[in-house]
Amino acid sequence: MSLYRKSSIFPGPASGVKVSDEIHKAYTDIKKSKKYRYIIFHIKDDKEICIETYGDRDATYDDYLQHLSNVGPEQCRYGLYDFEYEHACQGTSDTKKQKLFLMSWCPDTAKIKKKMLYSSSFDALKHALEGVGKYIQATDMAEASYECVLEKCRSTDRS
Repeated sequence: MSLYRKSSIFPGPASGVKVSDEIHKAYTDIKKSKKYRYIIFHIKDDKEICIETYGDRDATYDDYLQHLSNVGPEQCRYGLYDFEYEHACQGTSDTKKQKLFLMSWCPDTAKIKKKMLYSSSFDALKHALEGVGKYIQATDMAEASYECVLEKCRSTDRS
């Protein structure tokens, strides 16, 4: 058997973790309907990416970070956030921009097995959430900070 052929023995992502059906509807709710500010996902029973919680539309970025912090120093999560910020093109006044970003939150203090599971399953979630503007990997609160995310979102804006 060739190493380069796709085998039916290994369908889906490298980790074998699948994306739950509820995620597609929630993604439409945050992207098109603007129903939520953020959605936090977790891997349930090492088998399926599921929704853990939603952030109301009036939730802040600090609320999002607080939730990530509250899950504990050994827990990983994924977060989808509808990020709003000011952007000034050269010669114009500030305009409000929005960008959806998907964050992989795997603290340095998490166990290796958990970090590997979340890292290898991230692509499955990326493919399920087509059209996300930015992908961010954070291992501590400094990398997940508003300033760091703002810089990453602005890096692809036109000046």
